[in-house]
Amino acid sequence: MERKTSIRGRTARKMVRLANHFPLFGNKAQNGEIRMKLSEREKIWECPAHLQLEVIGMENFRMELLKKRDNRNGLPDNASGGVESAGGIILQLHGGGYYGKLHNTYRDMAGLYNEISNGMDVLSIDYRVAPEYPFPAALEDAVAAYQWVLDQGYNTEKLFVAGDSAGGGLALSLCLYLRNHGLKLPAGIITMSAWTDLTKSGESYEENFDIDPIFGGTKDSLVYKEGYYKGENPENPYISPINGDFSGFPPMLMQVGEYEMLLSDTLEVVKKAREKGVLVKEHVYGGMFHVFQMGLLLYPEAKEAWVEAGRFIRKLSKERRTAQ
Repeated sequence: MERKTSIRGRTARKMVRLANHFPLFGNKAQNGEIRMKLSEREKIWECPAHLQLEVIGMENFRMELLKKRDNRNGLPDNASGGVESAGGIILQLHGGGYYGKLHNTYRDMAGLYNEISNGMDVLSIDYRVAPEYPFPAALEDAVAAYQWVLDQGYNTEKLFVAGDSAGGGLALSLCLYLRNHGLKLPAGIITMSAWTDLTKSGESYEENFDIDPIFGGTKDSLVYKEGYYKGENPENPYISPINGDFSGFPPMLMQVGEYEMLLSDTLEVVKKAREKGVLVKEHVYGGMFHVFQMGLLLYPEAKEAWVEAGRFIRKLSKERRTAQ
């Protein structure tokens, strides 16, 4: 039985399905071609007046740090008081099947992360993508970005890693790497429609094949592209973190849509993490589709997901401060 879905949520699902199955587009919408072309031609993002966007060049990629401004002097809130005054940081890992680059929707999402966290800095990384840069490029860049955060002096008690789709899987792979190499883990992890099983062996890949409004009905989609792990074993936990051991992981919030082919990617990780004693908040949103949170606050399910993410961040931050 379908979970309750709002009228606006159902309308959003229908629109998404139409956009991804429009006859003139063929399979270009589902395999990411159209999205990639649109992101290449999009306008320069208009940063809200109360925020400041700083571009940071790394050796192999670039990052964007979004901060609150101090309205009294036009400077970022943490410009003079060190990073502690910023109240923490969220490392955002974008989706796109390891083929898509950072684009304006993720900048909007960074702004929303800043808002729901009561002003935390948000670092979005434009990591290297396939097919030019296959595994382990994305993971190497995520590790480098995390190390940069640590080098800036941010307190890991107020550090969160968040990602959607491929970025959600990358967030888990990153934390597996950190744990395995003795580095401090973040205070919490947020995943939205995480892609954790690149072998595509979960039950929902078949069960939701005909109803997934984005990837359903075809195997010519981003889900079935193999360029990211070409020449590598997709069962590698750093590629498919569903195969990882989640011992010692911090609390996690894992959101997913009921209609997703990737539904089992989240549910299986939740199960395995809980078996290792990890505190996991799982939420399957009724009638929702892959990364429905990109709707920001436009329909109730997306708004609820962001409210839930904000509550998760603030609650953990408060608990960590109290423990100290």
